[in-house]
Amino acid sequence: MAGEADNPKSASTPPPAERKDRFATVSGIPIDRAYTADSRETAPGEPDVPGRYPFLRGVHATGYRGRLWTMRMFAGFGAAEDTNQRFKYLLEQGQSGLSVAFDMPTLYGYDTDDPPAQGEFGKCGVAVSSLADMEILFDGIPQDQVTTSMTINAPAAIIWAMYIAAAEKRGIPAASLGGTIQNDILKEYTAQNEYIFPVEPSMRLVVDTIEYASENLPRWNPISISGYHIREAGSTAVQELAFTLADGFEYVRACQERGLDVDDFAPRLSFFFNVHQDFFEEIAKFRAARRIWAREMRERFGAKNERSWWLRTHAQTAGATLTAEQPENNVVRVAIQALAAVLSGAQSLHTNSMDEAWALPSQAAARLALRTQQIIAHETGVTDTVDPLGGSHYLEWLTDKLETGAYDYFRRIEEAGGVRAAVDDGFFVREIAEAASDFQRELERNERVIVGVNEFTGDDALDIPLLRVDEEGERRHLERLSRVRRERDAEAAAVALRRLRDAATGDANLMPHILEAVRAYATLGEMMGVLRDEWGEYQPTWY
Repeated sequence: MAGEADNPKSASTPPPAERKDRFATVSGIPIDRAYTADSRETAPGEPDVPGRYPFLRGVHATGYRGRLWTMRMFAGFGAAEDTNQRFKYLLEQGQSGLSVAFDMPTLYGYDTDDPPAQGEFGKCGVAVSSLADMEILFDGIPQDQVTTSMTINAPAAIIWAMYIAAAEKRGIPAASLGGTIQNDILKEYTAQNEYIFPVEPSMRLVVDTIEYASENLPRWNPISISGYHIREAGSTAVQELAFTLADGFEYVRACQERGLDVDDFAPRLSFFFNVHQDFFEEIAKFRAARRIWAREMRERFGAKNERSWWLRTHAQTAGATLTAEQPENNVVRVAIQALAAVLSGAQSLHTNSMDEAWALPSQAAARLALRTQQIIAHETGVTDTVDPLGGSHYLEWLTDKLETGAYDYFRRIEEAGGVRAAVDDGFFVREIAEAASDFQRELERNERVIVGVNEFTGDDALDIPLLRVDEEGERRHLERLSRVRRERDAEAAAVALRRLRDAATGDANLMPHILEAVRAYATLGEMMGVLRDEWGEYQPTWY
């Protein structure tokens, strides 16, 4: 056995357990050694029952006893054919919903053969340049039976229209489609940076989709208000909670300014949160989010329908916590984070794969990540009762603290002039950058341990094959794109694009015009090009 002298760190570095005791905080909040019934500063003052306002303990009275969460694995790479095969494989393995990752050109609204798209085909998701790609992507998949989530933002309206049109061509009416488009443009200016247009026309597109969905697609969630990317950018849990909900309030406000009744659209608003590594902090974050959203929707925005008060959320384990060092450790991290999501009462869940710090998930790694959810669901007993951690003195105290921190940020955002003004001023970016810097300093000072990275280092070998994107896929995709342009009704496509341009200069809902262009096989790049010409591109002014 190695002695203390064999470890050069041991003489100068306190053991991790000692360091944890000295630096015990979450989101900057000091943590006491123990908590009692007297730890909360104020009494709850509200029903402590699952399925009842303010839904602290969950939006459904029966929790997972009534229905398990949707196991929705995020997938996409290469050409539409490749991702279609992965979708079918995951469904065969017991996945209960689909989630589409798009490649970088698609996310930025370019066709694969556009010059800015060079070298980026299929690397971080599937390439979709026209309705023809969407038709292949969902070939053989019952769109009216499987719900689909699509992680797309600036071009969300166009990609959604392609999904609708692909279903219609198969005889599936739009009203029967269930799923979600992320469509959360505000967080793009804050965290992920996949924005295209200035804030105001971007918000117009979001409201257009919400309005269109509320009138035509009653089972569809037209937005997934996302804290995930805010957290991945380096925010604290409090910042993720506050900035996400503030964005949600801004979308509600924008819809009401359009003249929409809150109870006509709010029941189909959805959320998307990160599940990071501090187990209890993450559970408290979800519980606080539900309570805040319910209170504000009822009291501030005047919602009368109980479903308008529900915060329904997808959850994803934290990509930022995955390490290239000792990648097998990621299996453990993901399992712990997934358990936190389940104990938080999430409605759907994606579990990351162990190899994602190296490449897109391989089939074997994706299967293991799915099995992680299935083991939690069927072997652990945590689904037997609703909110099994409710009543924990520590958890209830921490939930209150995170809520207090969120309201402090709401106040600061209003003092900055509101969400849109805070975006333009760079307030959100600065706050996240400061939090990320604090985290990095703690890591470098060894005040925070990441196993296999700055403690307990060793063999980093990865013993599973990595996914390689088929180079032939790009050739097939480009041939299909060329064939679409060559064989479509050129006049119909030109007319549709002209009508879209005219509509973009007015104030009519753009969804009918986008659908017309999609059905005429106008390409993503062509439609986004029209909107770029009319609206311009966003240029940050706070650098």
